[in-house]
Amino acid sequence: MSDLTDRLAEGLPPGALAVDPDVTAAYRHDMADFCPAGTPAVVVFPETVEQVQHVLRTATALRVPVVPQGARTGLSGAANAVDGCIVLSMVKMNRILELDPVNRLAVVEPGVVNAELSRAAAASGLVYPPDPSSWESCTIGGNIGTGAGGLCCVKYGVTSEYVLGLDVVLADGRLLSTGRRTAKGVAGYDLTRLLVGSEGTLGVVVRAVLALRPAPAPQLALAAEFPSAAAAGAAVCEVMARGFTPSLMELMDAVSVRAVNDLGRMGLPESTQALLLVAFDGPDRAAELAAVGELCRAAGASEVVPAEDQAESELLLEARRQALPALDRLGTTMIDDVAVPRSRLAEMLDGVAAIAERHGLTIGVVSHAGDGNTHPIVIFDAADAEQSARAQRSFDEIMALGLELGGTITGEHGVGLLKREWLARELGPVAMDLQRQLKAVFDPLGILNPGKAI
Repeated sequence: MSDLTDRLAEGLPPGALAVDPDVTAAYRHDMADFCPAGTPAVVVFPETVEQVQHVLRTATALRVPVVPQGARTGLSGAANAVDGCIVLSMVKMNRILELDPVNRLAVVEPGVVNAELSRAAAASGLVYPPDPSSWESCTIGGNIGTGAGGLCCVKYGVTSEYVLGLDVVLADGRLLSTGRRTAKGVAGYDLTRLLVGSEGTLGVVVRAVLALRPAPAPQLALAAEFPSAAAAGAAVCEVMARGFTPSLMELMDAVSVRAVNDLGRMGLPESTQALLLVAFDGPDRAAELAAVGELCRAAGASEVVPAEDQAESELLLEARRQALPALDRLGTTMIDDVAVPRSRLAEMLDGVAAIAERHGLTIGVVSHAGDGNTHPIVIFDAADAEQSARAQRSFDEIMALGLELGGTITGEHGVGLLKREWLARELGPVAMDLQRQLKAVFDPLGILNPGKAI
């Protein structure tokens, strides 16, 4: 321990190194439940690329594991410490280094908060579209590590589609630059895409070149209430089949609707079995919204409430924003992240409801309906061992259901510790073997975020 801290201190400024157990304990884990977390030997807060390189060189020399962290808002245990590790907290590398409106890109350090980048881009009439629910606190480095998404993915896509290039410190301290600053570029293997979503197991991101887009017009939204998940799922399918591209399309089940009613007094009918929220931000948004409203009625919506302006739209969308806080009030929550084809969305919701009934648990589902990404939220009493075991079984059954419906175990939260066993079931032995070989190329000693993902 003393050798490690002494050698780290040689290349770090005062205050960059924390060994006090009360401090290091705060960096043991992210926001995922049911994931073990070890005790770090030290937490390091680098402020420069050279300091990150020094930490990795020291770790390699002493064979000490390194766990990179951002804001620790993740939900898969990917940022959890292992015993005796160096936690490498990147939150102090938080500068927006460049914002280029001509080439529509930003160059940022990993500790930049998503919302801060969005506000800086907005000042130039641009937008950085990926918008996770935790966008006011999550960092770009964490978004890159997990391949984060958000509410706007149905139209604008996920993080991987906006990362043009990366500077990454490898396990041995070498600095790797990938990608480009140009609109096009296909030279060599696409290492940038490989690193996005790698959860800190291949290298530590220290700089990112991100694509920006022109800011769209304000959204207009509607809320449609349905008597069943099947009717809401039919409406989603019809909207997409007719060629509409909403900027947002979110679906909440009956459990989520009731929880939001209890928290925010939203006044939604208790008979609502599914609430669909749809928004458009294009020049024809009013006409598109009206057309989608008619599709919802034809699919069986009991009520369709369109907004007249942006202020009314924000009020309608508040129900979706309140869903997670509302469900959190009901007990300990285990948040799943299973994506299925849009055409199987209703089957997923009905299947989760059956799992909840079978295990005697409350499970709410909110989903990015436009891309089939569901978030089943298992609610239980963590102090009750038997109930916790039922929660874990229900979680596993939800994962299995997603795969059975042709889906994937994670759409945007990553694998981490929570879903490591399930990754092998989804990918199969050949793909897992190749992934392990890639890990060995980047990190031959296995010191980078060990035990995560693969």
